Amino acid sequence: MAGSAADSFSLPHERPRLMRSRSSFLRWSSLGVAVVLVAGASLWWAARPVTTYQSVVVARADVEQTVTAIGTLQPRRYVDVGAQVSGQINRLAVTPGTQVAKGALLVEIDPSVQRATVDAGRASLAGLRAQLAEQQAQHRLAGQQWARQQQLNRDGATREEDLQTAQAQLAGAAARIEHLKAQIDQTQATLKADEARLGYTRIYAPMAGTVVSVDAREGQTLNATYQTPNILRIADLSAMTVWTDVSEADVRRVKDGMPVYFTTLGSAGELKPRRWSSEVRQVLPAPSASPAAAGGAAPVPVTKAVAYTVLFDVDNHDAELMPQMTAQVVFVIARIDGALAVPLAAFTASANGDAHTARVLNARGEIEARTLRVGVRSRHQAQVLDGLREGERVVIGESTSEAGLRWLQW
Repeated sequence: MAGSAADSFSLPHERPRLMRSRSSFLRWSSLGVAVVLVAGASLWWAARPVTTYQSVVVARADVEQTVTAIGTLQPRRYVDVGAQVSGQINRLAVTPGTQVAKGALLVEIDPSVQRATVDAGRASLAGLRAQLAEQQAQHRLAGQQWARQQQLNRDGATREEDLQTAQAQLAGAAARIEHLKAQIDQTQATLKADEARLGYTRIYAPMAGTVVSVDAREGQTLNATYQTPNILRIADLSAMTVWTDVSEADVRRVKDGMPVYFTTLGSAGELKPRRWSSEVRQVLPAPSASPAAAGGAAPVPVTKAVAYTVLFDVDNHDAELMPQMTAQVVFVIARIDGALAVPLAAFTASANGDAHTARVLNARGEIEARTLRVGVRSRHQAQVLDGLREGERVVIGESTSEAGLRWLQW
């Protein structure tokens, strides 16, 4: 009994020591809990996703609103030279690239058939003129007989029948003369056409320029019975026209007189490609692939892309531009030099497009929302009319880093 009591109860002089032990235990326990909490908070802070913002400085730049398209260069003035008579080409006096003056001989076609026709016409005309001379002599004789019969009739020495016969012979001679004159006129007209066709066997340049293509060869036989066969093309290469295909989505923004510039595919690899400038001359009213242009009457399929042709001219005195070159065309709708500009990715538009909002990164690294008023836009940036100042930074993107989580897993 005494032993059990001694085990259950402590002596009075041992109580202070036990209380100090309990106090130390509580302090160390609290400290451990605090350490665990701090460590957990630190680990949470290290493991949280980190957002990084990409931003650009608001600066001055030239903003250009444009419509881009592809065009083909053609000479502004050219003519296709064809043959108006059939026959074999005896001589072709030019080759592609030849410079010709107006009236220069280009082609000679075998004239034997046309010359024979002209000779036959001249012979026929000579025969008709001989017949006319004969009939004129017969007419004079008939006139003399008619005068004689009239005199005899006055003297009562002829019959009425003879008088009438002389009168009819005179009228018949006069009619034959008129008939021969009509035949001569007809033959002369035919001869003139035959002589013209004989002249067509020698083809001359209708304009000064450069021979850009030749579609025939010496010895080739041409058949001009149903249509005029083209032999070559002469063009004035000092001025070119760019035929540009503009999609129906953009053509309403292209107007006559609008500034336009282009570069060629040949200068694409140059450090500073040459740029040619001009103004829009004409927007053709019908699409370039319309049924009317193709000679058909069927409607254009809904899925078919429709393009309209826009024309503009450019000088080519240095002969840098050549026919059929491909031009990368830019129509300038609006341009502001030195505008306060930001990338298109720096702002968002409302549903109706009237309001624009941008996120600005201030000096403390905080994000501030701004309402902007936007002007001219290019394909990459826009003019800011109000809402930003030069030198401010606008957010164009953001990314979330998971480096802390990966560190914990490691």
